[in-house]
Amino acid sequence: MARVVVDVMPKPEILDPQGQAVARALARLGVAGVADVRQGKHFELEVEDGVDDETLHRIAGSLLANPVIENWTVRRA
Repeated sequence: MARVVVDVMPKPEILDPQGQAVARALARLGVAGVADVRQGKHFELEVEDGVDDETLHRIAGSLLANPVIENWTVRRA
């Protein structure tokens, strides 16, 4: 079995209200120096060794991410 990590983030041009809320909360907590926060999703999949990269990208793009507003990366851990 192989472990695959898929990280999904909003595209840069898409507003990220959750990230903005975290950034405001950090400021209220007195944390300085954080200019921006983007919030995404992190998935860990256990897959059989025979699952190829094309299949993993298809899974990410059709189930884990919304390709209209999100980018994703797939890597074997």
